[in-house]
Amino acid sequence: MALGPDSDPLTELSELRRDRGSVFTKSRGEIYVSDPVLAKEILANGEGLFREHSDFFRIRTGMFAPRSAQVEIGRTARVLLRRHAVDHADELPALVAKLAPRSEWPDAGNRLVYEHFRPALIGDAPSAALRETVDQVVERAVLAGARDRWSWLARHRFRGRVTRVLCAELAARRARPAAEPADLLDVVARAAAEGTPEADLAEVFLSCLFAVAGSIGFLLGWSIYLVGTTEPAHSSWVVREALRLWPVAWQFGRTPSREHRLAAVTAKPTDEVVVCSYLVHRDPAHWSEPDEFRPGRWATGAGQEAFIPFGWGPHACTGAGVATQVAETLVGLITSAYRLGVTAPSARPQVSAALAPPRFHLRLEPVSA
Repeated sequence: MALGPDSDPLTELSELRRDRGSVFTKSRGEIYVSDPVLAKEILANGEGLFREHSDFFRIRTGMFAPRSAQVEIGRTARVLLRRHAVDHADELPALVAKLAPRSEWPDAGNRLVYEHFRPALIGDAPSAALRETVDQVVERAVLAGARDRWSWLARHRFRGRVTRVLCAELAARRARPAAEPADLLDVVARAAAEGTPEADLAEVFLSCLFAVAGSIGFLLGWSIYLVGTTEPAHSSWVVREALRLWPVAWQFGRTPSREHRLAAVTAKPTDEVVVCSYLVHRDPAHWSEPDEFRPGRWATGAGQEAFIPFGWGPHACTGAGVATQVAETLVGLITSAYRLGVTAPSARPQVSAALAPPRFHLRLEPVSA
Protein backbone atom coordinates (compact mmCIF):
# COMPACT_ATOMS: atom_id res chain seq x y z
CA MET A 1 0.00 0.00 0.00
CA ALA A 2 1.49 3.34 -1.06
CA LEU A 3 1.24 5.93 1.71
CA GLY A 4 1.31 9.66 1.27
CA PRO A 5 2.67 11.97 3.98
CA ASP A 6 -0.83 12.89 5.16
CA SER A 7 -2.60 9.60 4.50
CA ASP A 8 -4.45 7.74 7.22
CA PRO A 9 -4.86 4.22 5.83
CA LEU A 10 -6.17 2.70 9.05
CA THR A 11 -9.09 5.11 9.27
CA GLU A 12 -9.78 4.65 5.57
CA LEU A 13 -9.86 0.88 5.90
CA SER A 14 -12.10 1.03 8.96
CA GLU A 15 -14.55 3.24 7.08
CA LEU A 16 -14.54 0.94 4.06
CA ARG A 17 -15.32 -2.05 6.25
CA ARG A 18 -18.12 -0.14 7.93
CA ASP A 19 -19.63 0.87 4.59
CA ARG A 20 -18.95 -2.26 2.49
CA GLY A 21 -18.74 -5.19 4.90
CA SER A 22 -16.04 -7.62 5.99
CA VAL A 23 -14.81 -8.32 2.43
CA PHE A 24 -14.39 -5.29 0.23
CA THR A 25 -12.47 -3.96 -2.74
CA LYS A 26 -10.30 -1.00 -1.82
CA SER A 27 -9.00 -0.29 -5.30
CA ARG A 28 -8.82 -2.15 -8.57
CA GLY A 29 -7.33 -5.59 -7.94
CA GLU A 30 -7.01 -5.11 -4.16
CA ILE A 31 -9.44 -7.09 -1.98
CA TYR A 32 -9.44 -6.70 1.81
CA VAL A 33 -10.68 -9.35 4.21
CA SER A 34 -11.54 -8.67 7.87
CA ASP A 35 -13.85 -11.59 8.67
CA PRO A 36 -11.94 -13.74 11.22
CA VAL A 37 -13.09 -17.12 9.91
CA LEU A 38 -12.41 -16.30 6.28
CA ALA A 39 -9.09 -14.69 7.21
CA LYS A 40 -7.87 -17.92 8.81
CA GLU A 41 -9.07 -19.99 5.86
CA ILE A 42 -7.11 -17.79 3.45
CA LEU A 43 -3.90 -17.89 5.51
CA ALA A 44 -4.16 -21.64 6.11
CA ASN A 45 -4.85 -22.17 2.37
CA GLY A 46 -6.13 -25.68 2.97
CA GLU A 47 -7.92 -25.82 -0.40
CA GLY A 48 -4.98 -24.44 -2.38
CA LEU A 49 -6.92 -21.40 -3.58
CA PHE A 50 -3.86 -19.19 -3.18
CA ARG A 51 -0.29 -19.42 -4.40
CA GLU A 52 2.16 -20.78 -1.86
CA HIS A 53 3.45 -17.79 0.07
CA SER A 54 5.52 -16.97 3.12
CA ASP A 55 5.66 -13.40 4.39
CA PHE A 56 8.96 -14.10 6.13
CA PHE A 57 10.80 -15.85 3.28
CA ARG A 58 9.97 -13.45 0.49
CA ILE A 59 13.12 -12.24 -1.28
CA ARG A 60 13.81 -9.96 -4.24
CA THR A 61 13.66 -12.85 -6.74
CA GLY A 62 10.44 -14.35 -5.39
CA MET A 63 10.28 -16.90 -2.58
CA PHE A 64 13.23 -18.44 -0.78
CA ALA A 65 13.18 -22.20 -1.36
CA PRO A 66 12.94 -25.07 -0.81
CA ARG A 67 10.15 -25.31 1.74
CA SER A 68 12.22 -27.78 3.77
CA ALA A 69 14.88 -25.07 4.25
CA GLN A 70 12.20 -22.62 5.41
CA VAL A 71 10.98 -25.12 7.99
CA GLU A 72 14.50 -25.88 9.21
CA ILE A 73 15.44 -22.21 9.54
CA GLY A 74 12.25 -21.45 11.42
CA ARG A 75 12.61 -24.39 13.81
CA THR A 76 16.31 -23.91 14.53
CA ALA A 77 16.00 -20.13 14.89
CA ARG A 78 13.15 -20.52 17.37
CA VAL A 79 15.17 -22.94 19.51
CA LEU A 80 18.26 -20.72 19.42
CA LEU A 81 16.38 -17.52 20.32
CA ARG A 82 14.44 -19.19 23.13
CA ARG A 83 17.64 -20.62 24.58
CA HIS A 84 19.34 -17.24 24.39
CA ALA A 85 16.38 -15.52 26.07
CA VAL A 86 16.45 -18.02 28.94
CA ASP A 87 20.22 -18.08 29.38
CA HIS A 88 20.55 -14.30 29.35
CA ALA A 89 17.37 -13.26 31.20
CA ASP A 90 19.46 -12.01 34.13
CA GLU A 91 20.96 -9.31 31.86
CA LEU A 92 17.62 -7.64 31.15
CA PRO A 93 17.34 -5.53 34.34
CA ALA A 94 20.62 -3.78 33.48
CA LEU A 95 19.37 -3.06 29.97
CA VAL A 96 16.10 -1.71 31.35
CA ALA A 97 18.01 0.53 33.79
CA LYS A 98 19.62 2.29 30.83
CA LEU A 99 16.18 3.63 29.90
CA ALA A 100 15.99 5.74 33.05
CA PRO A 101 15.32 8.51 33.67
CA ARG A 102 14.18 9.36 30.16
CA SER A 103 14.21 7.66 26.77
CA GLU A 104 12.87 8.26 23.27
CA TRP A 105 10.55 5.61 21.85
CA PRO A 106 9.93 3.44 19.90
CA ASP A 107 13.65 3.59 18.98
CA ALA A 108 14.70 2.83 22.56
CA GLY A 109 12.71 -0.39 22.52
CA ASN A 110 14.18 -1.54 19.21
CA ARG A 111 17.71 -0.82 20.40
CA LEU A 112 17.16 -2.59 23.72
CA VAL A 113 15.85 -5.75 22.04
CA TYR A 114 18.66 -5.68 19.49
CA GLU A 115 21.34 -5.25 22.15
CA HIS A 116 19.88 -8.18 24.10
CA PHE A 117 19.76 -10.49 21.08
CA ARG A 118 22.87 -9.31 19.20
CA PRO A 119 24.98 -12.35 20.24
CA ALA A 120 22.20 -14.66 19.05
CA LEU A 121 22.09 -12.83 15.73
CA ILE A 122 25.78 -12.44 14.83
CA GLY A 123 27.72 -14.23 17.56
CA ASP A 124 29.60 -13.31 20.74
CA ALA A 125 32.71 -12.04 18.94
CA PRO A 126 31.77 -10.82 15.44
CA SER A 127 34.28 -9.09 13.23
CA ALA A 128 34.33 -5.32 13.41
CA ALA A 129 32.94 -5.13 9.85
CA LEU A 130 30.06 -7.47 10.59
CA ARG A 131 29.07 -5.80 13.85
CA GLU A 132 29.30 -2.30 12.40
CA THR A 133 27.28 -3.31 9.35
CA VAL A 134 24.46 -4.99 11.29
CA ASP A 135 24.39 -2.13 13.83
CA GLN A 136 23.94 0.28 10.93
CA VAL A 137 21.16 -1.82 9.41
CA VAL A 138 19.21 -1.43 12.64
CA GLU A 139 19.77 2.33 12.70
CA ARG A 140 19.14 2.93 9.00
CA ALA A 141 16.50 0.35 8.10
CA VAL A 142 14.83 -1.17 11.17
CA LEU A 143 13.93 1.86 13.31
CA ALA A 144 10.56 3.39 12.47
CA GLY A 145 10.90 5.97 9.68
CA ALA A 146 14.67 5.39 9.38
CA ARG A 147 14.59 4.73 5.63
CA ASP A 148 12.95 8.08 4.97
CA ARG A 149 15.94 9.91 6.41
CA TRP A 150 18.18 8.75 3.55
CA SER A 151 18.10 9.47 -0.18
CA TRP A 152 17.43 6.70 -2.70
CA LEU A 153 21.08 6.78 -3.78
CA ALA A 154 22.32 6.52 -0.19
CA ARG A 155 19.99 3.58 0.46
CA HIS A 156 21.12 1.88 -2.74
CA ARG A 157 24.80 2.21 -1.86
CA PHE A 158 24.14 1.06 1.69
CA ARG A 159 22.25 -2.04 0.51
CA GLY A 160 25.21 -2.94 -1.69
CA ARG A 161 27.65 -2.61 1.19
CA VAL A 162 25.43 -4.65 3.52
CA THR A 163 25.04 -7.39 0.91
CA ARG A 164 28.81 -7.62 0.33
CA VAL A 165 29.59 -7.93 4.04
CA LEU A 166 26.85 -10.48 4.73
CA CYS A 167 27.67 -12.55 1.64
CA ALA A 168 31.33 -12.77 2.63
CA GLU A 169 30.39 -13.81 6.16
CA LEU A 170 27.87 -16.40 4.97
CA ALA A 171 30.32 -17.88 2.46
CA ALA A 172 32.93 -18.27 5.20
CA ARG A 173 30.44 -19.99 7.49
CA ARG A 174 29.22 -22.35 4.78
CA ALA A 175 32.83 -23.42 4.23
CA ARG A 176 33.29 -24.46 7.87
CA PRO A 177 32.65 -28.01 9.07
CA ALA A 178 29.07 -28.63 10.18
CA ALA A 179 28.43 -27.91 13.85
CA GLU A 180 25.69 -26.75 16.19
CA PRO A 181 24.69 -23.23 15.02
CA ALA A 182 25.93 -20.54 17.38
CA ASP A 183 23.82 -17.70 15.98
CA LEU A 184 21.24 -16.91 13.34
CA LEU A 185 23.85 -16.38 10.64
CA ASP A 186 24.90 -19.98 11.23
CA VAL A 187 21.27 -21.10 11.12
CA VAL A 188 20.70 -19.50 7.73
CA ALA A 189 24.05 -20.61 6.29
CA ARG A 190 23.65 -24.27 7.26
CA ALA A 191 19.99 -24.81 6.43
CA ALA A 192 20.26 -23.67 2.82
CA ALA A 193 20.50 -26.06 -0.10
CA GLU A 194 23.85 -26.35 -1.85
CA GLY A 195 24.12 -23.77 -4.59
CA THR A 196 21.79 -21.25 -2.96
CA PRO A 197 23.26 -17.80 -3.64
CA GLU A 198 24.67 -16.04 -0.58
CA ALA A 199 22.69 -12.95 -1.62
CA ASP A 200 19.46 -14.90 -1.04
CA LEU A 201 20.72 -16.07 2.34
CA ALA A 202 21.62 -12.49 3.25
CA GLU A 203 18.02 -11.45 2.61
CA VAL A 204 16.72 -14.24 4.83
CA PHE A 205 19.11 -13.19 7.60
CA LEU A 206 17.92 -9.60 7.30
CA SER A 207 14.35 -10.86 7.69
CA CYS A 208 15.49 -12.49 10.94
CA LEU A 209 17.06 -9.22 12.05
CA PHE A 210 13.94 -7.23 11.22
CA ALA A 211 11.74 -9.79 13.02
CA VAL A 212 13.82 -9.59 16.19
CA ALA A 213 14.91 -5.96 16.48
CA GLY A 214 11.94 -4.56 14.55
CA SER A 215 8.87 -6.61 15.36
CA ILE A 216 9.69 -7.46 18.99
CA GLY A 217 10.91 -3.91 19.53
CA PHE A 218 7.70 -2.41 18.16
CA LEU A 219 5.60 -4.82 20.23
CA LEU A 220 7.49 -3.70 23.33
CA GLY A 221 7.00 -0.08 22.29
CA TRP A 222 3.24 -0.48 21.86
CA SER A 223 2.98 -2.27 25.21
CA ILE A 224 4.89 0.44 27.09
CA TYR A 225 3.04 3.25 25.30
CA LEU A 226 -0.36 1.79 26.15
CA VAL A 227 0.31 0.80 29.75
CA GLY A 228 2.09 4.10 30.32
CA THR A 229 -1.07 6.03 29.46
CA THR A 230 -3.39 3.89 31.64
CA GLU A 231 -3.13 1.83 34.81
CA PRO A 232 -0.63 -1.04 35.28
CA ALA A 233 -1.94 -4.50 34.48
CA HIS A 234 -0.64 -8.04 34.21
CA SER A 235 2.20 -7.96 31.69
CA SER A 236 0.86 -10.86 29.61
CA TRP A 237 -2.52 -9.12 29.30
CA VAL A 238 -0.82 -5.85 28.32
CA VAL A 239 1.23 -7.50 25.56
CA ARG A 240 -1.71 -9.43 24.13
CA GLU A 241 -3.95 -6.39 24.17
CA ALA A 242 -1.20 -4.38 22.46
CA LEU A 243 -1.01 -7.11 19.80
CA ARG A 244 -4.77 -6.98 19.38
CA LEU A 245 -5.10 -3.23 19.06
CA TRP A 246 -1.91 -2.58 17.10
CA PRO A 247 -0.60 -5.77 15.43
CA VAL A 248 2.90 -5.04 14.11
CA ALA A 249 2.22 -7.36 11.16
CA TRP A 250 -1.06 -5.71 10.25
CA GLN A 251 -1.73 -7.13 6.80
CA PHE A 252 -0.90 -10.32 4.90
CA GLY A 253 -1.09 -10.32 1.11
CA ARG A 254 -2.01 -13.41 -0.89
CA THR A 255 -2.41 -14.08 -4.64
CA PRO A 256 -5.29 -16.32 -5.79
CA SER A 257 -4.18 -19.39 -7.75
CA ARG A 258 -7.54 -19.49 -9.55
CA GLU A 259 -10.71 -17.47 -9.69
CA HIS A 260 -13.09 -18.02 -6.78
CA ARG A 261 -15.57 -16.22 -4.57
CA LEU A 262 -14.74 -14.49 -1.31
CA ALA A 263 -18.15 -13.70 0.20
CA ALA A 264 -19.77 -11.44 -2.43
CA VAL A 265 -16.46 -10.57 -4.16
CA THR A 266 -14.81 -12.50 -6.98
CA ALA A 267 -11.07 -12.97 -6.49
CA LYS A 268 -8.99 -13.45 -9.66
CA PRO A 269 -5.35 -14.52 -10.13
CA THR A 270 -4.54 -10.93 -11.08
CA ASP A 271 -5.83 -9.64 -7.72
CA GLU A 272 -4.14 -9.29 -4.35
CA VAL A 273 -6.15 -10.50 -1.38
CA VAL A 274 -5.13 -8.76 1.83
CA VAL A 275 -5.97 -10.28 5.20
CA CYS A 276 -5.97 -7.25 7.50
CA SER A 277 -5.26 -8.30 11.07
CA TYR A 278 -5.82 -4.71 12.22
CA LEU A 279 -9.46 -5.01 11.14
CA VAL A 280 -9.85 -8.64 12.25
CA HIS A 281 -8.75 -7.63 15.76
CA ARG A 282 -11.38 -4.89 15.92
CA ASP A 283 -14.31 -6.97 14.76
CA PRO A 284 -17.19 -5.83 17.01
CA ALA A 285 -18.83 -9.25 16.72
CA HIS A 286 -15.90 -10.77 18.63
CA TRP A 287 -14.62 -7.94 20.82
CA SER A 288 -16.49 -5.63 23.18
CA GLU A 289 -15.30 -2.01 22.90
CA PRO A 290 -12.93 -3.10 20.12
CA ASP A 291 -11.15 0.24 19.82
CA GLU A 292 -10.37 0.51 23.54
CA PHE A 293 -7.30 -0.71 25.43
CA ARG A 294 -8.78 -3.21 27.86
CA PRO A 295 -6.02 -5.61 29.02
CA GLY A 296 -8.39 -7.17 31.54
CA ARG A 297 -10.30 -8.82 28.72
CA TRP A 298 -7.46 -11.37 28.54
CA ALA A 299 -8.29 -12.67 32.00
CA THR A 300 -10.87 -14.91 30.32
CA GLY A 301 -9.39 -15.14 26.81
CA ALA A 302 -12.73 -14.34 25.19
CA GLY A 303 -12.58 -13.35 21.52
CA GLN A 304 -9.32 -15.10 20.66
CA GLU A 305 -10.88 -16.71 17.59
CA ALA A 306 -10.47 -13.23 16.07
CA PHE A 307 -6.78 -12.90 16.97
CA ILE A 308 -4.07 -13.46 14.32
CA PRO A 309 -1.15 -11.15 15.23
CA PHE A 310 1.43 -13.57 13.82
CA GLY A 311 -0.58 -14.86 10.88
CA TRP A 312 -2.20 -18.27 10.79
CA GLY A 313 -1.57 -21.72 9.37
CA PRO A 314 1.66 -23.29 8.13
CA HIS A 315 3.34 -19.94 7.43
CA ALA A 316 2.51 -18.29 10.76
CA CYS A 317 5.49 -16.73 12.52
CA THR A 318 7.49 -19.49 14.19
CA GLY A 319 8.97 -17.05 16.70
CA ALA A 320 5.63 -15.86 18.08
CA GLY A 321 6.13 -17.53 21.45
CA VAL A 322 9.61 -16.09 21.89
CA ALA A 323 8.44 -12.60 20.89
CA THR A 324 5.55 -12.49 23.34
CA GLN A 325 7.61 -14.00 26.17
CA VAL A 326 10.43 -11.46 25.78
CA ALA A 327 7.98 -8.57 25.55
CA GLU A 328 6.07 -9.79 28.62
CA THR A 329 9.29 -10.14 30.61
CA LEU A 330 10.44 -6.63 29.72
CA VAL A 331 7.04 -5.06 30.40
CA GLY A 332 6.98 -6.83 33.78
CA LEU A 333 10.46 -5.60 34.65
CA ILE A 334 9.71 -2.00 33.67
CA THR A 335 6.30 -1.72 35.32
CA SER A 336 7.36 -3.44 38.55
CA ALA A 337 10.51 -1.38 39.10
CA TYR A 338 9.41 2.04 37.82
CA ARG A 339 6.54 4.48 37.68
CA LEU A 340 5.96 5.34 34.03
CA GLY A 341 5.24 8.69 32.45
CA VAL A 342 4.45 8.75 28.74
CA THR A 343 4.11 11.89 26.64
CA ALA A 344 3.55 11.83 22.88
CA PRO A 345 3.35 14.79 20.47
CA SER A 346 0.80 12.74 18.49
CA ALA A 347 -1.12 9.53 19.11
CA ARG A 348 -0.97 8.64 15.43
CA PRO A 349 0.82 5.35 14.70
CA GLN A 350 3.64 5.11 12.18
CA VAL A 351 2.22 3.04 9.34
CA SER A 352 4.35 1.21 6.80
CA ALA A 353 4.95 -2.50 6.22
CA ALA A 354 4.99 -2.70 10.02
CA LEU A 355 2.64 -0.90 12.38
CA ALA A 356 4.91 1.03 14.74
CA PRO A 357 3.96 3.15 17.76
CA PRO A 358 3.91 6.93 17.61
CA ARG A 359 7.03 8.66 18.81
CA PHE A 360 6.84 9.22 22.56
CA HIS A 361 8.97 10.15 25.55
CA LEU A 362 9.17 7.72 28.45
CA ARG A 363 10.05 8.88 31.97
CA LEU A 364 10.97 6.24 34.52
CA GLU A 365 10.99 6.90 38.25
CA PRO A 366 12.14 4.04 40.52
CA VAL A 367 9.29 2.90 42.73
CA SER A 368 11.60 2.93 45.77
CA ALA A 369 12.44 6.62 45.27
